[in-house]
Amino acid sequence: MKKKLLRLIDEEDKKNPLTDEKLARLLLINRSELTQLRSSCDIPDSRERRKPLLIQEIKKVISEEHGISERELTGRLNRLGFNISRSSIVKILKEVSKSTSEIEGIPSAPKAEYQMTIDPFSKIIGWNKSLSEKIEQAKAAVLYPPNGLHTLIVGPSGVGKSQLAEAMYNFALSVRKASTRDFPMAIFNCSDYAENPQLLLAQLFGYKKGSFTGAESDNEGLVARADKGILFLDEVHRLPPEGQEILFQLIDKGTYRKLGETGGNHIAQVMIIAATSEDLEKSLLTTFKRRIPMIIEIPPLAKRPIEEKKEIIYNFFKTEAARLQKKISVNRSTIRTLLVYECKGNIGQLKSDIQVACARGFLSFITKGNTQDSIIVDLQCLPTHVTMSLLDTRYNISELENIDIDDLIFLPDNQQVEHLKYDLFKFSSNIHANIEDNYKKLQKSGLPDKVIAEVITEDLEARVKKVICQVKECKPRLGEYDLNSTVPPKMVKLVRKMIQVAEESLGNIGDTLFYCLATHLNASIERIKGGKQIINPQLQNVKESYAKEFEVAREMASFTKSSLGVDLPEEEIGIIAMYLRTLAPNNVDCQKTIGIVVLSHGHVASGMADVANCLIGVDNVKYVEMTADDKLESIYQKTLDAVVNVDRGKGVLLLVDMGYLTEIGQMISLKTDIKIRTVVRVDTLMVIEALRKVLSPNAELNHVAASLITGKRNDKYPVEELRLSDPLEEVIICLCITGEGTARYLKNMLEPIVKTIKNDIRIITLGVLDERDILEQIEQVNSRMKVLAVVGTINPYHKSIPFIPASEVIQGNGQELFKELVLESSKSNNNGFIYTGKHPRSVYHPDLILVNPKVTDKIQAIENLCTLLEKKGFVSEHFVKGVIEREKFGSTALKPFLAIPHGNYEDILRPAVGIMKLKEPILWDEWNEVRLVFLLALNDKFKEEFQSLYQITQNEELLHKIISAYSKREIFNIITDTS
Repeated sequence: MKKKLLRLIDEEDKKNPLTDEKLARLLLINRSELTQLRSSCDIPDSRERRKPLLIQEIKKVISEEHGISERELTGRLNRLGFNISRSSIVKILKEVSKSTSEIEGIPSAPKAEYQMTIDPFSKIIGWNKSLSEKIEQAKAAVLYPPNGLHTLIVGPSGVGKSQLAEAMYNFALSVRKASTRDFPMAIFNCSDYAENPQLLLAQLFGYKKGSFTGAESDNEGLVARADKGILFLDEVHRLPPEGQEILFQLIDKGTYRKLGETGGNHIAQVMIIAATSEDLEKSLLTTFKRRIPMIIEIPPLAKRPIEEKKEIIYNFFKTEAARLQKKISVNRSTIRTLLVYECKGNIGQLKSDIQVACARGFLSFITKGNTQDSIIVDLQCLPTHVTMSLLDTRYNISELENIDIDDLIFLPDNQQVEHLKYDLFKFSSNIHANIEDNYKKLQKSGLPDKVIAEVITEDLEARVKKVICQVKECKPRLGEYDLNSTVPPKMVKLVRKMIQVAEESLGNIGDTLFYCLATHLNASIERIKGGKQIINPQLQNVKESYAKEFEVAREMASFTKSSLGVDLPEEEIGIIAMYLRTLAPNNVDCQKTIGIVVLSHGHVASGMADVANCLIGVDNVKYVEMTADDKLESIYQKTLDAVVNVDRGKGVLLLVDMGYLTEIGQMISLKTDIKIRTVVRVDTLMVIEALRKVLSPNAELNHVAASLITGKRNDKYPVEELRLSDPLEEVIICLCITGEGTARYLKNMLEPIVKTIKNDIRIITLGVLDERDILEQIEQVNSRMKVLAVVGTINPYHKSIPFIPASEVIQGNGQELFKELVLESSKSNNNGFIYTGKHPRSVYHPDLILVNPKVTDKIQAIENLCTLLEKKGFVSEHFVKGVIEREKFGSTALKPFLAIPHGNYEDILRPAVGIMKLKEPILWDEWNEVRLVFLLALNDKFKEEFQSLYQITQNEELLHKIISAYSKREIFNIITDTS
C-alpha cells in the first residue's frame, strides 16, 4: 500500500496535489487510514506539498505586477493551473508576512510598500456577480469628491441593505487609509423617533441645556459624531415629512443647529447613507429624494441567481458550525429544499430559518448523549413553512439540475466545508436503504405522497450520478481491487454478461457500468431475497422518457433468473435503465461544454440567447448588450466577465453582430488564456445551431466555429479585391486568426520590404478559423492570382505555397530571408517550393532529442521533454499538464521498452516529436520499464506522420538501433533516413 501511495504522490499534479480524500478513494481505504499511512511515510498533506511551488509562483507574479490585489492574484494563479480559492491565498500571505524569507520582496507589515488589501465588499455574496453593478455604484458614491455622494439604498426587508452600508463605510476607511476615529460612522434608526420630531432633532443634532424637560446638560448629536464620516439612516421611510425637512439644511449647506440654539450654525462634513424597504414614491418627499443623487436598489433573494442563494445558505451553516463549535452534517435534500424555498423575509429570514434548523439538530445531538460525530440537520429539522415550500411548483427545476448539490459537512474550524465521504461499494449498494430512510422521514413531515415521490425521485437520480462520478474517479485503481472480496464471482460473471447485452444495443459504454452494477445489484438481490421492497418512484417516467434504455435493461435483467434464481422487479429494472441513460455515449455534461457568449448593440442578444436556451432546454448561452454610449473599455470588461463566467475549460464561442468586436475576443484570450473563437453577423438561427453543436460530446471549438461560417460568410473572402485584380497579379497573404491585428501589422511591415523587390506585388490579409476554411480562402485567391507566400502566426500547410512564420519576419535576419524567399518564389511557378528549414512536415529535430538524461521516473521524463518543447516554441506551458493528465487515463507504454505519451492538441503551437533515450530503464507502469520515449506534439492533421511513426515503432531492430545510439545526430539520422 505504501508503494502505491508513493507512486500516486509522485504522479500527482504538483499544482493541485491529491487531497487525503482523493487518495483514500484511489486506494480504496477510508480517510483515517490514509492519514495514518501518509504520516508513516513522512509525507506532508496536500496543502504543504503545494506550498513551496505556490509561494514561488506568488513571488513571481508579485514581482511582475507590484500592487496586485488578492482577487487579481487569485485569478492569475488559477489561470496558471492552480485550483485555489481566494481565502487560501489570503492565508498563505498572512503566513509568509511573519517571515520575509519565504517571499522576497514582501517585507513585514510595518515596512511594507506592497500591502495586500481585501475588498470590503467581497464579504457580500454576489459582489462580483449579480450585485457587481450595485457594488460599482456604492464604490462610486464613496469615491466621489470631495466627501462622497449621499446615497439611498432601496430593497425589501432582509436583502442586506445594512450590510451594504457597512461595506461602504469599510471601503471608505480603506481608500482613505483612515482610522474609525478620523472617519467615524453613526447609525440612526429612524423608526425609533418617527412620531416625535423634537426627540428626532435632539438625537440627530444634539441639544442645549434646558431646551426640553430632562435636558440637564449640553449634548452632542449623531451628526457631530459622524462629522468627517458617514451617517447611516436606517428605515428612513419612517421619518415623517417634517423629519425629512429637518435634514435639508445639513444636506444642502453642511450646517445645522442644536435643539434649543437660537443663533449660529455648526458645520458638519457628513456623507448620508439612507436605507428604505418602502416605495420611494409613497414614503419619501420628492424634495428629499431629489437631494439624494445616488440610489442603489438591492433585489430580493428570489431574483438572485440560484448559485448565489446556495452560497448564502452554505455561509449561514458555516457560521452556525463556528458558533456551536461542532460539525454540522446537512444532506442534499435539505439544501435543495432551502434552495426552492421562497422566503418572504429574504436573506434575514433565511438566516433565521437555518438557525432554527441547527438548533433542532443540536437538541437531537444533546439528547443522544453526543454519540453522533456531528449535528445532523435534515428535513425534519427545518421549520414547517420551509418544508411546505416543496408544494410550490413555481421554482425552476432545470435551474437546480445545473448546479452541484451534495451531502456536506460544515466544519467549525476556519468555516470550511467538506463533502461527506462514502466507501465506494457501500455507497453504491445502499441506494435502496437511503431511499427507504428518506421516505420515512418525509412522511413524518406531513408532506403529500406526490411531493414525497418528487423529492425521492430527485434524490435517486442524484445518487445514481454520484455513484457513477465516484467510480470514474476511482476507476484508474479499481482494476487492482479484488471485487470477489465484496461481490460473489457469480455476480461478477452475470454483470459482464449484462454489459455485453447493453453494448450490443447502445454502443461502447465503458467499464464504469461494471463497477456500478456489480455492487448495486449485489445489494438489490440480497434485499429482494430478504423480502424488502424495492422503491423507485421514477419508474413511470423512466419507462416513458428512457424507453430504449428500459427495454435494454429488461433484457439484461432476464439473466438474473437463470444465473441467480431471482426475478428483478420493474422498479429495479428502472434503476438499471437510469444507469444506462447516464452512461450512454451521447450523454452530455452541460457543465463541460464549450461556452457561448452573444454580443450585440441594443437589446438583441438577450432575445437570441433566451430563444436558444428555451428551445434546447439548457442555460448555456450568455449575452452582453451594449448601447451607443458604451466605451470600448466598458464593452471589454462586460465581455471579459461573461467569458470567464461561461468558460468550462473547452473554450468560448463569441457570436457578435459587428466585425470590429472580434478584436475583443483576442484581447480577452491573451489576458485569460481562455481559447476564444469569434464569429460575426450573428442571428438567432446561428445561436441555436451553435448551441446544438457545442452540446455534442466530441465538440471542438475550432470545428464548431468553422461550421457556423460555412455557407454564411462567403463574402468574408476578398471578392471585391479580386474583381479589380489582374489574374496574373502576384500577391503575398498575411494570415492571422481574424485577418486583423497581427495580419495588418505584418502587412504594414512587409510593404516597404516588398517594394524593394518588386513594385507590383500586392499584400492582402486573410483570417483563419480552421484548416479547411483557410485553405478554401487561399485557393480562391490562388485561382485568380499568383500567391508567392503566406506569412502569419498560423501555418495553413498549403501543398504548393511556402509559409513563413511571423516571428521570422519580425526578427531582423528574417526580413533578409523573406527577400530571398520571395525572389526565389517569384522566379518559380510555385511548383512545390517550400521554405527550407521550416518544412511544415519536418516534425523531427536534433534539438528535440535528449540522450541519457538523469531522470528517475515517468513524470520527470515527461516534464523534461515538455520543457524542451516549450523552450523551443513548439508547445505552450499548459502542454505538460495535458500529457500528465492523459497518462492517468491509461499507460502509453506500447512495448516493454517504448512509451509514446501525448498531450492536448490545442496546446500545440508547432508540430514536433520530442525523443528521449535513457541509459537506464525507468518504471512507466506496473508492467513496463521504458528506455525510449517519443513525446508527440501532433494533431489529427498529421496522418502521414502518424503512419511513419507507426512504422518506426513496429520496427524493433530500428528501435534497438536508437537505444544503442550515442548522440542526438545519430538518432536523428536513424529516424529521418527511415521516415
